[in-house]
Amino acid sequence: MAYTTINKHTDYFNTKLYTGNASSRTISGIGFQPDFTWSKNRGNDDNHYLYDAVRGATKYIISDSNVAESTASGITAWNADGYTLGSSVGINANGITAVSWNWKAGGGAGSANTDGSINTTSTSVNTTAGFSISKYTGTGSNATVGHGLGVAPKMILIKRLSANDNWIVYHNSLGGTKNLYLDANNGEATRSDTFNNTAPTSSVFSLGSATGTNGSGQTYVAYCFAEKTGYSKFGSYSGNGNVNGNFLYTGMKPSLFIHKRVDTTGNWGMFDNKRSTSDGNNVINKWLNPDLYNAEGSSSTAMNVDFVSNGVKIREDNGDLNTSGGNYVYMCFGQSLVGSNNVPCTAR
Repeated sequence: MAYTTINKHTDYFNTKLYTGNASSRTISGIGFQPDFTWSKNRGNDDNHYLYDAVRGATKYIISDSNVAESTASGITAWNADGYTLGSSVGINANGITAVSWNWKAGGGAGSANTDGSINTTSTSVNTTAGFSISKYTGTGSNATVGHGLGVAPKMILIKRLSANDNWIVYHNSLGGTKNLYLDANNGEATRSDTFNNTAPTSSVFSLGSATGTNGSGQTYVAYCFAEKTGYSKFGSYSGNGNVNGNFLYTGMKPSLFIHKRVDTTGNWGMFDNKRSTSDGNNVINKWLNPDLYNAEGSSSTAMNVDFVSNGVKIREDNGDLNTSGGNYVYMCFGQSLVGSNNVPCTAR
């Protein structure tokens, strides 16, 4: 049975649903002050907008596009229990249904990290939950950057801010010789110039000379995630092409599950426990795609997973989720079966 020191996962990650009103307003009820907020209009085609406290309010990047950082009146401030929205059409147009996924890092903009050969402009880190945000300037030569987690991250998302460039993704199941692209459906790419063929350590992650991670004079943001028992899990699986798909043991009841096919093309998929269950039980059948502009998908047959007390059960044979012999990676957040307070987490 899984135990964790994180008794209440909603102190560090939470999903929030809201309806837009096209005017300044407070989104509350998240349970903490977010440092990283990823928002999406569910009901209409629109971008995914990502804000963080290190880069500062009103500055956003888009997961489904390679465009550089921009500024808009989206998130204008973070508060003790949520954040303040401006009138930005993307995430607060009148009447839209929207979702935001929220993570807690160090509780603000943070400070410089000097562990690597590149000193970060600022790093905001939460070692308890295994999450940090760093902003740095590239050198164009092989380098290292400190992440502050104290353990090696299992997944890293990097975006060039100062110019258009693909998102670069490190996943521990692929290692330092390969990367994925968050904004594209490409399979894994074997490259030495992104992570310098080197897995991250307990203090730093490595960079090659690729413009996507380390262009000379270019600015970047890196989101680093370490695995914490009963709270986060990063792994891989092989599809079986059957509606009775694999069971992925995570040691916790999931609240967010993101997956990607890596051996060939396939869209990223994103499920959470707030947007629906199709039958009031365990089935989650509403999804979004981090690499697509599309509105939320919903189907009883196309993309189903079960969120149960100790993992994810794949319930469809969709190619993006469960092709026979296909290789997939995932990241998952949730609540452990039993925390140090001995409170069990049971399935719905």
